Parts: sequence; structure tokens; C-alpha cells
Amino acid sequence: MNEKQQKIQYTLVFEDGDTGEARKDSIEGIEASMAKCMPESPADDEQLMEKVCLPTNILDAMAQVRRNKGAPGIDGMTVDQLPAHLQTTWPVICNQLLTGTYRPQPVRRVEIPKPGGGIRMLGIPTVLDRLIQQAVLQILQPRWDGTFSENSYGFRPGRSAHQAIASAQGFIEQGYQIVVDIDLEKFFDRVNHDILMSLIAKRESDKRLLKLIRAFLTAGVMENGLVTRNEEGTPQGGPLSPFLSNIMLDVLDKELERRGLHFSRYADDCNIYVRSLRAGQRVMESVTNFLHKTLKLKVNTAKSAVGKPSKRKFLGFSFQVIKTNVKRRIAPKSIERYKERVREITNRHRGRSLPWIIKELSRYIIGWLGYFGFCQTPSVLRRLDEWTRRRIRSIAWNQWKTGRKRFRELVKRGVPPRQAACAAGSSLGPWRLSRSLPIHIALDNATLAKLGLPALLPPTLPKAA
Repeated sequence: MNEKQQKIQYTLVFEDGDTGEARKDSIEGIEASMAKCMPESPADDEQLMEKVCLPTNILDAMAQVRRNKGAPGIDGMTVDQLPAHLQTTWPVICNQLLTGTYRPQPVRRVEIPKPGGGIRMLGIPTVLDRLIQQAVLQILQPRWDGTFSENSYGFRPGRSAHQAIASAQGFIEQGYQIVVDIDLEKFFDRVNHDILMSLIAKRESDKRLLKLIRAFLTAGVMENGLVTRNEEGTPQGGPLSPFLSNIMLDVLDKELERRGLHFSRYADDCNIYVRSLRAGQRVMESVTNFLHKTLKLKVNTAKSAVGKPSKRKFLGFSFQVIKTNVKRRIAPKSIERYKERVREITNRHRGRSLPWIIKELSRYIIGWLGYFGFCQTPSVLRRLDEWTRRRIRSIAWNQWKTGRKRFRELVKRGVPPRQAACAAGSSLGPWRLSRSLPIHIALDNATLAKLGLPALLPPTLPKAA
């Protein structure tokens, strides 16, 4: 990296609102702090910790942590406070990392509701620990990623859920029209530390790095002021956890490849495609045994099954299969979750104005469409588009409240007075009237678009990668 590129990279760790002089002083302060413990350029694989501690790597990691933002850990430090903290503490931290004496702090327990029900437990590391995890990830990931399976798509550079779905679709088109849908029970909470560390130790010999990774695994969880030690699992919430999960599940990938099976895996979601129900049942039994005996992982029998791709979901999608014609479609549960979220945003009891509702709804729709626009069933998007607009029209009608105001609003928006009077005096509820002609004239698609409501129309379908 040349000097110009370094200065550009360094500026990423500061907010755009900082003054030029303040930013310059902060950069120079961090550089000076790091120069006090500048490690020599490592010469072999046993010096990975020196690579982790290189100033360019730490500054890259800090820029990434600040881009990711995120909540504080148990010490309360925010990402914006991290640069100033490193100016005074980095020499001590760097020395601890290089001597193998650094000790991560326990993570902060956070409960996140799952879309399909239940609770996902996240562990939020301190900002400093997130920085160090990110620095370790930046060194290890390039060394490992090229050895991972081509059928593994989760948490890898240049790979995505859409690619995993397209890969699964390709196997179905080839005639593998029975899916072995494997769901690992609480995978991130059940990872065996000894097995994971033995897998890493086969490839990496720097004992300080191995000790640091295990320290992150066993740092413990603080909940209600009490710290509980982790005996197993890789707590979700830190940058390193997804990478470690790929190391663990690469053992499964290699076993499936050895057997010549066709599969697509994204994190702990794994679908295997075979030609017959009988073959699928054999694969389910043998893979379940392999996971239990080799990796000490348990398959959730309530959520796992062998069946047709049209009846199972994979990463929010299912497949419409007519002979060799296979189309990606949005899974029914994903559609219902969309409707649930729209109902929450447009709840008439929230007391929000229509522009405010549309602004919040727009943010959700754009993000949702960025993922589920990958479907190949535009009729489903059209129906959801119509349903969403109907929901907005019924909310507007409800907010106009009185018959007199409704009449005025309709006439103001171009509805003939006679039609406006009939609608305003109707005893039908907002949902029923939202389909009437006067409401459609007053709040047509163009009007809703001007208010900021995006259309759920089929985008140009991305090519399968």
C-alpha cells in the first residue's frame, strides 16, 4: 500500500463531521501510538500475530468496525470512542497480543426475536474486542477461504445467499428433485471448542493466535451482572464467529463432496439434493450420524425433513417445479412475514401521519425487495404490491375520519362530487372501501409514488452466479 492509499484508508476511521485539523491530529496520534510497538514484518506462518498487529491491518480493522457500527459491549465504549482510546492504550494492548497475554472481556447478552418465532441469543463483544476479532479475521480469511467448498456461500467474500439459491435451483433443474433439508439445532451455541481448535491448529502454528481464539470462545457472557463461562459455542455478534462456523462446517462440506452429493450450504442452512425419496432418507440418516459422531452437532428433527423443493424453504425461498422448468419463488412464510411487518408499520393506532408511515414503509420495502426481488414469480410481487397499496389507502381513509372531511379530501383529489358523496356516506369499513373507485382516483399509484411509496414490481432479474 503506497503512502496516498494509506492516508485515504486512515481517514475512514473518523466521522465525516470531524474537522480537518482534528482528523489530522487523531491520525498522527494513532500512528505515533502504533509506532511504539511496531512489529517487524513476519517471515513465516508462526508469526501471524505480528501480521495481526501491523498498523495497516489494525487501521483497516478499525475502519470496518466503525462502518459496522453496532452497540457497545459491557464496558459501554462506543465505536466513535475507539480511536481516542487506542491513542493511549495501543502500546499496552499490542504488547499483550504479541506476548499472548491479552484477555477478552465477556460479551453482553442480547435477545433478538427470530422471524419465524423464538429467540436468537446474541453476544455483543466490547468495541475493542470487535476490533481485534476483525484484525484476526482479515489475516486468517484470505489464508482459508480458497480451501473452502465451492458449495459454501455464507460469510465469504464475493459470495451471497442469492448464489446459494441459484446453485440449489441448478441441481433441481438437473433432475435432483428431492431435497434433504438439514437444520442444525442451536448450531452457534453448540460448537465444540476442542474440535474447532483442533481444526484450526492443523493449519495454523502460531500458539499466541490459537490461545487468543480460544480466549474469545471462552470469554463468557455477562447477564444481569453475572458472568457465565462458555463451555461450547461461538457467540453470534462478533466478526470472527461466522468465519469460525465455516471452519467447523467445512468438515461436513468435504464429507458431502467425498460422497459425490449435490448440496448448497449457507452458514448452518444446508440442503442436499438427490433423485429419489428413498435416497434422501438414507442421506438424512447417514449425515445426521456423521454430524453427531464427528462434530458433536445435533440435527433438529422437528425442522429437518426429506421432501420436494416446492414444499421446503431455503433462505426464504422455495421452488416451483414443473418437470425440468424450475422457478424461484418466495416461500409462504416469507410472504406472511412481509405482511406482518407492513401491518405493524401501518397500524392505525400508532398515531402517525401518512407521509411518516410511507417513509418508514419505503425503507422496509426497498430492503425487502433487494433480497426477495430475486424471485421468478412476478405475479406474487404484483399481488403484494396491490395489497400494500390497498393497506395505505385504507389507512388514509381512516385518518380522514369524518364523512365531511372524506368528501373534501376526495373532491380535492379529483373525484366527482357525486361519487365522493357516495363514498363518504358509505357504512363500509376502510378495508372494504380501499378497493372502491373514488379511493383509487384520489390515491392512485402516481400519487402514492409522489408520496414516496416504492412499487413492488419485478425488477430485472439478476443472472444466476
